[in-house]
Amino acid sequence: MKLIYLDYNATHPPFEDVLRQNLDEYILEFYNPSGASRYSLRRQAVIEEAREYFSKVTKKNKDLLVFCSTGTEANHFLLGALATQLEFPARVYVSPFEHSSVYGALRSFGIEPILIHPLPDGMIDLNDLHAKLKSTPLPVICVLAANETGVIQPYKEISKLCDSYGVPFYSDLMQAYAKIPIDFSLLDGFTFSGHKIGGGMGASLVCLDESWKDFEYKLFHGGNQENGKRAGTENSMAIHSFKQASERQFMVMHEKNFRLMHFRHKIETKMKEFGCKIIAENSPRLPSTSFMILPTEDVDFFIMGLEEKGIIISTGSSCKARSREPSFSLLQMGYSVEEALRAVRISTGFFTQMEDIEKLLETSESLLKVLS
Repeated sequence: MKLIYLDYNATHPPFEDVLRQNLDEYILEFYNPSGASRYSLRRQAVIEEAREYFSKVTKKNKDLLVFCSTGTEANHFLLGALATQLEFPARVYVSPFEHSSVYGALRSFGIEPILIHPLPDGMIDLNDLHAKLKSTPLPVICVLAANETGVIQPYKEISKLCDSYGVPFYSDLMQAYAKIPIDFSLLDGFTFSGHKIGGGMGASLVCLDESWKDFEYKLFHGGNQENGKRAGTENSMAIHSFKQASERQFMVMHEKNFRLMHFRHKIETKMKEFGCKIIAENSPRLPSTSFMILPTEDVDFFIMGLEEKGIIISTGSSCKARSREPSFSLLQMGYSVEEALRAVRISTGFFTQMEDIEKLLETSESLLKVLS
């Protein structure tokens, strides 16, 4: 049975040719990038070429770019660095749409998150943020594209507000990077990851604020890797794959988004006919993402029914999907616990074809008829 994978927001299927090429290269060139031999220096050059590439893409100083292993680690690095710059008691303004790793990092570093008021359409309330900044200027953390709803936050307006009050603005770009155009100059710090764009697991990136260039914060101690910011042997294979996947995604972004927008329209039109409610339907969203409330409480049966037919979707964030807790972001948007527990996410991507969408809709219709 062909597997129809529609959970790209959790992880993007790897580009097989990229990973195989880099694995073959690694088997021959397996040397520790931090070693002293010319063979090790060749592996270090692979990492520095990738850093140079991401510097050009983001137009950020390459010395401020640090490779990590996962998105969660990158978010902890960014917020750990921020914590060293804050006065006690440390507080920040943060959106209610963040990945759980952001809230977890804030807790672990003793930073109090003050939630920005959300709107029912999945956007933050800019008026509320303005009032908060006017009262007490604090750093702002807001995801660029929400991993569940796919809503694209008004980051340009957020940046203007932050500039006017002289506070930094940081953003998790895990879902947005290489999927939509981004003006990185408006962000003081950000993170993104290779496995979200087809580069396989094992490499992510954090960009630090210019003011942090020479400060002493280290995520891990015991080595001088990553300009002394993160000790540990670098995953040169994953970093190279990350770079190549990024290059491929940017080459096809326009055509792919046009195709995915067509898929999204077809999915949502039919699912509404089946009794589903599309969340944040009229908000600016990623072309790839549909988050909806099913007309049944038997969500597990629905998802398992799809899986029996070889179709993979999810209930939302992959870090929370197994817990079956109501989505925090949906509760903040005003949905009830009962509604939030009926939410499912369909996310498409590079390899998705129209026949996959048709099979999804055909199977969904049959399952919802049984469950209604």
